[in-house]
Amino acid sequence: MRFGFGTLTVLRVRVHRWDRGAGGAAMVLAPLVGLVVGVSAGAAGALAAWRGGGLLGGEAAVAVGAALTRGLHLDGVADVADGLGSGKPAGDALRIMKQSDIGPFGVLTLVLLVLAQIAALAGQFGVSPVRGALAAAVAATAGRAALAWGCLRSVPAARPGGLGAVVAATVRPGAAVAVTLVVAGAAAALRWQLGVAVLCGVLAAGGLLRRCVRRFGGVTGDVLGALVETAATAVLVAAAVL
Repeated sequence: MRFGFGTLTVLRVRVHRWDRGAGGAAMVLAPLVGLVVGVSAGAAGALAAWRGGGLLGGEAAVAVGAALTRGLHLDGVADVADGLGSGKPAGDALRIMKQSDIGPFGVLTLVLLVLAQIAALAGQFGVSPVRGALAAAVAATAGRAALAWGCLRSVPAARPGGLGAVVAATVRPGAAVAVTLVVAGAAAALRWQLGVAVLCGVLAAGGLLRRCVRRFGGVTGDVLGALVETAATAVLVAAAVL
Protein backbone atom coordinates (compact mmCIF):
# COMPACT_ATOMS: atom_id res chain seq x y z
CA MET A 1 0.00 0.00 0.00
CA ARG A 2 2.89 2.37 0.68
CA PHE A 3 4.23 1.68 -2.81
CA GLY A 4 0.79 2.28 -4.33
CA PHE A 5 0.02 5.55 -2.55
CA GLY A 6 3.59 6.76 -2.83
CA THR A 7 3.81 6.31 -6.60
CA LEU A 8 0.21 6.96 -7.70
CA THR A 9 -0.72 9.98 -5.56
CA VAL A 10 0.73 13.17 -4.12
CA LEU A 11 0.23 11.88 -0.59
CA ARG A 12 3.49 11.90 1.35
CA VAL A 13 4.07 8.23 2.00
CA ARG A 14 7.50 6.84 2.72
CA VAL A 15 8.13 3.90 0.39
CA HIS A 16 10.39 1.36 2.11
CA ARG A 17 10.44 -1.18 -0.71
CA TRP A 18 11.05 -0.47 -4.39
CA ASP A 19 11.11 -3.94 -5.89
CA ARG A 20 9.00 -6.05 -8.20
CA GLY A 21 7.28 -7.89 -5.37
CA ALA A 22 6.05 -4.67 -3.80
CA GLY A 23 5.22 -3.24 -7.21
CA GLY A 24 3.10 -6.20 -8.25
CA ALA A 25 1.17 -6.17 -4.98
CA ALA A 26 0.64 -2.42 -5.32
CA MET A 27 -0.86 -2.82 -8.79
CA VAL A 28 -3.32 -5.43 -7.50
CA LEU A 29 -4.29 -3.19 -4.59
CA ALA A 30 -4.33 -0.02 -6.71
CA PRO A 31 -8.17 0.18 -6.72
CA LEU A 32 -7.96 1.08 -3.03
CA VAL A 33 -5.78 4.03 -4.03
CA GLY A 34 -8.32 4.90 -6.69
CA LEU A 35 -11.12 4.72 -4.13
CA VAL A 36 -9.42 7.32 -1.94
CA VAL A 37 -8.81 9.60 -4.92
CA GLY A 38 -12.32 9.04 -6.27
CA VAL A 39 -14.10 9.66 -2.99
CA SER A 40 -12.14 12.89 -2.51
CA ALA A 41 -12.89 14.02 -6.06
CA GLY A 42 -16.52 13.01 -5.76
CA ALA A 43 -16.95 14.88 -2.49
CA ALA A 44 -15.46 18.04 -3.98
CA GLY A 45 -17.65 17.67 -7.05
CA ALA A 46 -20.78 17.13 -4.95
CA LEU A 47 -20.10 20.27 -2.94
CA ALA A 48 -19.49 22.31 -6.10
CA ALA A 49 -22.60 20.88 -7.78
CA TRP A 50 -24.73 21.61 -4.72
CA ARG A 51 -23.73 25.26 -4.81
CA GLY A 52 -23.02 25.84 -8.50
CA GLY A 53 -24.65 23.17 -10.65
CA GLY A 54 -23.65 19.97 -12.43
CA LEU A 55 -21.08 21.45 -14.81
CA LEU A 56 -19.12 23.05 -12.00
CA GLY A 57 -19.36 19.78 -10.07
CA GLY A 58 -17.89 17.83 -12.97
CA GLU A 59 -15.05 20.27 -13.40
CA ALA A 60 -14.27 20.26 -9.68
CA ALA A 61 -14.19 16.47 -9.54
CA VAL A 62 -11.82 16.20 -12.50
CA ALA A 63 -9.59 18.94 -11.13
CA VAL A 64 -9.30 17.38 -7.68
CA GLY A 65 -8.57 13.96 -9.17
CA ALA A 66 -5.81 15.44 -11.30
CA ALA A 67 -4.37 17.37 -8.37
CA LEU A 68 -4.23 14.30 -6.15
CA THR A 69 -2.20 12.44 -8.79
CA ARG A 70 -0.03 15.36 -9.99
CA GLY A 71 -1.67 14.87 -13.39
CA LEU A 72 0.53 11.76 -13.68
CA HIS A 73 -1.99 9.67 -15.60
CA LEU A 74 -3.09 12.55 -17.81
CA ASP A 75 0.54 13.08 -18.76
CA GLY A 76 0.67 9.41 -19.70
CA VAL A 77 -2.35 9.86 -21.98
CA ALA A 78 -0.67 12.71 -23.83
CA ASP A 79 2.65 10.87 -24.19
CA VAL A 80 1.04 7.66 -25.43
CA ALA A 81 -1.07 9.60 -27.94
CA ASP A 82 2.07 11.25 -29.30
CA GLY A 83 3.86 7.91 -29.49
CA LEU A 84 1.01 6.13 -31.24
CA GLY A 85 0.32 9.05 -33.52
CA SER A 86 3.92 9.51 -34.60
CA GLY A 87 3.84 6.53 -36.95
CA LYS A 88 7.52 5.90 -36.20
CA PRO A 89 9.21 2.61 -35.23
CA ALA A 90 8.93 1.47 -31.61
CA GLY A 91 12.30 2.86 -30.52
CA ASP A 92 11.63 6.31 -31.98
CA ALA A 93 8.07 6.33 -30.62
CA LEU A 94 9.36 5.55 -27.12
CA ARG A 95 11.85 8.41 -27.37
CA ILE A 96 9.03 10.76 -28.37
CA MET A 97 7.00 9.62 -25.36
CA LYS A 98 9.93 10.31 -23.04
CA GLN A 99 10.35 13.94 -24.18
CA SER A 100 9.06 16.62 -21.85
CA ASP A 101 7.03 18.49 -24.47
CA ILE A 102 3.58 17.49 -25.74
CA GLY A 103 2.85 17.19 -29.46
CA PRO A 104 -0.39 17.85 -31.36
CA PHE A 105 -1.70 14.30 -30.94
CA GLY A 106 -1.17 14.51 -27.20
CA VAL A 107 -2.83 17.92 -26.85
CA LEU A 108 -5.89 16.93 -28.87
CA THR A 109 -6.33 13.61 -27.08
CA LEU A 110 -5.89 15.18 -23.66
CA VAL A 111 -8.41 17.94 -24.36
CA LEU A 112 -11.02 15.54 -25.71
CA LEU A 113 -10.54 13.11 -22.81
CA VAL A 114 -10.88 15.78 -20.11
CA LEU A 115 -13.91 17.28 -21.85
CA ALA A 116 -15.53 13.84 -22.00
CA GLN A 117 -14.92 13.32 -18.29
CA ILE A 118 -16.34 16.72 -17.34
CA ALA A 119 -19.36 16.33 -19.61
CA ALA A 120 -20.19 12.85 -18.33
CA LEU A 121 -19.79 13.89 -14.71
CA ALA A 122 -21.80 17.07 -15.26
CA GLY A 123 -24.76 14.95 -16.33
CA GLN A 124 -24.45 12.74 -13.26
CA PHE A 125 -24.08 15.70 -10.90
CA GLY A 126 -27.01 17.33 -12.67
CA VAL A 127 -29.20 14.44 -11.56
CA SER A 128 -27.98 14.69 -7.97
CA PRO A 129 -24.75 15.47 -6.12
CA VAL A 130 -24.74 11.96 -4.64
CA ARG A 131 -25.08 10.28 -8.02
CA GLY A 132 -22.22 12.34 -9.40
CA ALA A 133 -20.01 11.54 -6.42
CA LEU A 134 -20.68 7.82 -6.85
CA ALA A 135 -19.78 7.99 -10.54
CA ALA A 136 -16.52 9.80 -9.76
CA ALA A 137 -15.56 7.31 -7.06
CA VAL A 138 -16.38 4.24 -9.18
CA ALA A 139 -14.55 5.62 -12.24
CA ALA A 140 -11.38 6.34 -10.27
CA THR A 141 -11.47 2.91 -8.64
CA ALA A 142 -12.09 1.09 -11.92
CA GLY A 143 -9.33 3.07 -13.59
CA ARG A 144 -6.81 1.65 -11.13
CA ALA A 145 -8.23 -1.86 -11.61
CA ALA A 146 -6.95 -1.60 -15.19
CA LEU A 147 -3.39 -1.43 -13.85
CA ALA A 148 -3.49 -5.11 -12.92
CA TRP A 149 -4.19 -5.99 -16.56
CA GLY A 150 -1.37 -3.77 -17.75
CA CYS A 151 1.02 -5.58 -15.44
CA LEU A 152 0.06 -9.15 -16.37
CA ARG A 153 2.95 -11.60 -16.44
CA SER A 154 2.45 -12.01 -20.18
CA VAL A 155 3.00 -8.28 -20.81
CA PRO A 156 6.68 -7.24 -20.88
CA ALA A 157 8.22 -3.85 -20.22
CA ALA A 158 8.84 -1.84 -23.37
CA ARG A 159 12.18 -0.56 -22.04
CA PRO A 160 14.37 -0.99 -18.97
CA GLY A 161 14.14 1.48 -16.14
CA GLY A 162 11.29 3.51 -14.73
CA LEU A 163 8.09 2.51 -12.98
CA GLY A 164 6.92 0.47 -15.95
CA ALA A 165 9.91 -1.85 -15.74
CA VAL A 166 9.44 -2.32 -11.99
CA VAL A 167 5.80 -3.42 -12.18
CA ALA A 168 5.62 -5.01 -15.65
CA ALA A 169 4.90 -8.76 -15.76
CA THR A 170 4.24 -8.98 -12.00
CA VAL A 171 0.50 -9.78 -11.78
CA ARG A 172 -1.11 -13.19 -12.20
CA PRO A 173 -4.16 -13.34 -14.52
CA GLY A 174 -6.31 -14.70 -11.70
CA ALA A 175 -5.51 -11.68 -9.56
CA ALA A 176 -6.46 -9.28 -12.35
CA VAL A 177 -9.76 -11.10 -12.90
CA ALA A 178 -10.50 -11.13 -9.17
CA VAL A 179 -9.80 -7.42 -8.74
CA THR A 180 -12.01 -6.55 -11.71
CA LEU A 181 -14.90 -8.68 -10.46
CA VAL A 182 -14.67 -7.24 -6.95
CA VAL A 183 -14.74 -3.66 -8.25
CA ALA A 184 -17.56 -4.42 -10.72
CA GLY A 185 -19.55 -6.25 -8.07
CA ALA A 186 -19.20 -3.44 -5.54
CA ALA A 187 -20.21 -0.89 -8.19
CA ALA A 188 -23.22 -3.00 -9.23
CA ALA A 189 -24.34 -3.12 -5.59
CA LEU A 190 -24.65 0.68 -5.75
CA ARG A 191 -26.31 0.77 -9.19
CA TRP A 192 -26.31 -2.05 -11.71
CA GLN A 193 -25.39 0.42 -14.46
CA LEU A 194 -22.18 1.23 -12.63
CA GLY A 195 -21.22 -2.44 -12.54
CA VAL A 196 -21.65 -2.70 -16.30
CA ALA A 197 -19.76 0.56 -16.72
CA VAL A 198 -16.78 -0.88 -14.82
CA LEU A 199 -16.58 -3.81 -17.20
CA CYS A 200 -16.81 -1.43 -20.17
CA GLY A 201 -13.96 0.62 -18.72
CA VAL A 202 -11.69 -2.38 -18.24
CA LEU A 203 -12.46 -3.59 -21.78
CA ALA A 204 -11.60 -0.17 -23.20
CA ALA A 205 -8.30 -0.17 -21.32
CA GLY A 206 -7.65 -3.69 -22.61
CA GLY A 207 -8.05 -2.50 -26.19
CA LEU A 208 -5.53 0.28 -25.62
CA LEU A 209 -3.15 -2.12 -23.89
CA ARG A 210 -3.23 -4.50 -26.84
CA ARG A 211 -2.49 -1.65 -29.24
CA CYS A 212 0.40 -0.37 -27.14
CA VAL A 213 2.00 -3.79 -26.73
CA ARG A 214 1.89 -4.34 -30.48
CA ARG A 215 3.20 -0.86 -31.19
CA PHE A 216 5.83 -0.43 -28.47
CA GLY A 217 6.66 -4.03 -27.60
CA GLY A 218 5.37 -3.73 -24.03
CA VAL A 219 4.28 -1.24 -21.39
CA THR A 220 5.83 1.84 -19.85
CA GLY A 221 4.75 4.06 -16.98
CA ASP A 222 3.05 6.30 -19.54
CA VAL A 223 1.09 3.37 -20.95
CA LEU A 224 -0.07 2.41 -17.46
CA GLY A 225 -1.20 5.98 -16.81
CA ALA A 226 -3.08 6.02 -20.10
CA LEU A 227 -4.83 2.78 -19.13
CA VAL A 228 -6.05 4.39 -15.92
CA GLU A 229 -7.53 7.43 -17.66
CA THR A 230 -8.96 5.41 -20.54
CA ALA A 231 -10.77 3.04 -18.18
CA ALA A 232 -12.04 5.88 -15.98
CA THR A 233 -13.32 7.86 -18.96
CA ALA A 234 -15.04 4.82 -20.45
CA VAL A 235 -16.73 4.15 -17.10
CA LEU A 236 -18.06 7.69 -16.95
CA VAL A 237 -19.31 7.64 -20.53
CA ALA A 238 -20.95 4.23 -20.09
CA ALA A 239 -22.61 5.36 -16.85
CA ALA A 240 -23.93 8.44 -18.63
CA VAL A 241 -25.57 6.54 -21.50
CA LEU A 242 -26.88 3.48 -19.62
